[in-house]
Amino acid sequence: MNKSTHIGLYVFFGVLTTGINIICYTLLANIFSVNYIAATSIAWIISVLFAFVTNKLYVFKNWNNKTGFLKEMVLFILLRSSSYLVDAGTMIIFVEILAVNDVLSKIMINFIIVVLNYILSKHVVFKASHNN
Repeated sequence: MNKSTHIGLYVFFGVLTTGINIICYTLLANIFSVNYIAATSIAWIISVLFAFVTNKLYVFKNWNNKTGFLKEMVLFILLRSSSYLVDAGTMIIFVEILAVNDVLSKIMINFIIVVLNYILSKHVVFKASHNN
């Protein structure tokens, strides 16, 4: 797979993952009145599970590595936890300190998260399955 196709797939599924994250967050926080940190946490869990499956199967095409599945999943979740800390931490800064609207904050922060997650996925989790 050439580099532009690889990045295009990551961006496509990254947009879907980000959309799932923002939609879940918005539903939980604004429709069901869940605290914004709890809503961020739940939305993160749902979007990380979606991202793992789509990254493994479609972006990094790593469906043949059945023996390393659990190891990859654990590593993926651990590394995504670092992006969760960035997400939750910056949400606190934007919402509590800077008084930025929570949904707008969520959208802005997700741009940073997408880049961070790509780097971690490509160079750490699925590094053996790509040629770039």
